[in-house]
Amino acid sequence: MPILFEMDLELPDKYLRKDESPWENSDPTSLGFNGNELLQVPPPVAPPARAGAPPVPQAALDAARVARIRTIKQDFVRFALGMFAQSFETYPLTFGYAAQAQAPQGTADVLDVRGADGFALRFLIQTDTHMPIMVSWTLPPTSVVVAVTGQPAPTTVAPGAVVVTAPAAPAASAPQEQKDQYARDVLALRQKAQATPVEHRIYFADYRDVDGVKLPFRLRRAIGPDTTEETTFDRFQINPRIAAQKFAVTR
Repeated sequence: MPILFEMDLELPDKYLRKDESPWENSDPTSLGFNGNELLQVPPPVAPPARAGAPPVPQAALDAARVARIRTIKQDFVRFALGMFAQSFETYPLTFGYAAQAQAPQGTADVLDVRGADGFALRFLIQTDTHMPIMVSWTLPPTSVVVAVTGQPAPTTVAPGAVVVTAPAAPAASAPQEQKDQYARDVLALRQKAQATPVEHRIYFADYRDVDGVKLPFRLRRAIGPDTTEETTFDRFQINPRIAAQKFAVTR
């Protein structure tokens, strides 16, 4: 689904992305951070308390907000490495040389990148041009879908989901012990798939000169072998005046 977007970045610690879908009857949304504060429109809403249950403690809401900001910063870092290839004050990184590898663009230097909270990824830089090629990292599957032999396979699977194939279930007349063993086998398949990380990648391409800085005008995100998002930048503006209101924090 096509989306129009605009990113505003004011180093070292301000970032905002605004998304708009002209083909849908919906208002624009935005997401980012200002230091350690969340920027989000529409703002996050606390989950409703269950009937008869006490309201969600403020400490839990604060922890969820911190986790949300951390996730946004980590996603920003993955994208921004293709722009700047450096550490960021808002989410510091360390770099270590890992190896050389062959990429479609030629030989690439592979760097191990580490950050707080267990953040880790591989960063590939083309050896001769020194342009970033790709970042890759692993995450647990978003879900596990079980396809049963002899039944129609799922036609659509959410990005990050894993499909595992299970044998056909025992007949209704089969002994209960056999049915119980089948249930345990399917559960084991699910658990094994859930414990196997899925590789995520962002590819950077079409570098062009913008006021003396080379920037990628095309990004592609993939989960496993499947492309999930393609991004084309129309233009970049370096050192423009950004209204302070864009990074205003609201509660």
